Amino acid sequence: MTLPPLPLNALRAFEAAARHLSFTRAGLELRVTQAAVSHQVKALEEILGIRLFRRLSRGLALTEEGEALLPVLTDAFRSIGATLNRFQAGRPQEVLTLGAVGTFVTGWLLRRLPAFRAEHPFIDLRLMTNNNRVDLAGEGLDAAIRFGDGAWHGTEATRLLAAPLGPLCAPAVARRLQLPADLLRETLLRSYRVDEWEQWFAAVGLTAPNIRGFVFDSSLAMAEAAMQGAGVGLLPARMVEHHLRDGRLVRPFAAEVTLGAYWLTRLRSRPETEALAALRRWLMAEAMAEAG
Repeated sequence: MTLPPLPLNALRAFEAAARHLSFTRAGLELRVTQAAVSHQVKALEEILGIRLFRRLSRGLALTEEGEALLPVLTDAFRSIGATLNRFQAGRPQEVLTLGAVGTFVTGWLLRRLPAFRAEHPFIDLRLMTNNNRVDLAGEGLDAAIRFGDGAWHGTEATRLLAAPLGPLCAPAVARRLQLPADLLRETLLRSYRVDEWEQWFAAVGLTAPNIRGFVFDSSLAMAEAAMQGAGVGLLPARMVEHHLRDGRLVRPFAAEVTLGAYWLTRLRSRPETEALAALRRWLMAEAMAEAG
C-alpha cells in the first residue's frame, strides 16, 4: 500500500514532541500551541495507521513504532538544516579543504582567519594541519600550504612568503653561546631535511659537526623541545615570533639561511575553483601587506 504524501508540519511536530516527550514543550519550540502539536501528531498517526505515542497521565511515552521513526526524522531534519545553513543571501557556501604546515598555521594563518571569514563569508574553509608531507588527492585536499622550493610533482605552486631559518633556543642555553662556534658543543635539533644545519654553518664560515641530535618531523615540536632546553633548533623565526616576544625562545645569533619558502599548492589536473582562487588572492595580498 502506498501512503499519501506525509505533511511536513506533522512530521516536525512528531519529531519535536518525541524529543521532549511533551506536546507543550514541542509547541514552545515550534512556536505553536500545544493543541496544534497534538492535532498534527494525531493526523500523522491516522495517515500511518499506527500509534506513535502512549498518552500517559503524566506525559507521553513512545511506542515501538515511534521509537523507530524518531532517529530517522531527527537525522533528516538535521541534514536539511545543515544544507540550508550553507546558503546565505541566496548564495551557497563552497567548501574548501586546505592542508597546511602546522608551523605556518599557528605562526601566521590563525590570527588572520577572522579577516578571511569576514571578506569571504561564502567559503566554508576546512583546515587540516600536517607536517609538510601531504597527498593532495589521497587526503581529499583542494590545496595545501607547504614549505620547500615549490617543485612538487604534478602541482601548481604559488609562492607566499619566505621563512629564513636561524638558531633558536631557551634563555638558559643562549647564555652559553657567545660565538657561532659555541654551537659545536650543543645538542642541535634537526628536521628530516638533513642538510639544513650544514648550510647554516657554511653561511657563518664554519664546518658543521657530525650532528646526532633528535630528529623532528614538525617545527612545532622542535620549537617546543628548544623551549624546554632540549637543544638548539634551526627554526623559522617569523613563525615563532610570539615565543620570541614572551622570552621562551631566544635568537642567540642573527645569521639566517633561506632554504625555502611557504607555497600554496594545488594539483594541476584539477581546475581552480572560485573559492580556491579567492583564497589564493587573499593569501598573496596578506603576504604582500606584511612585506610592505
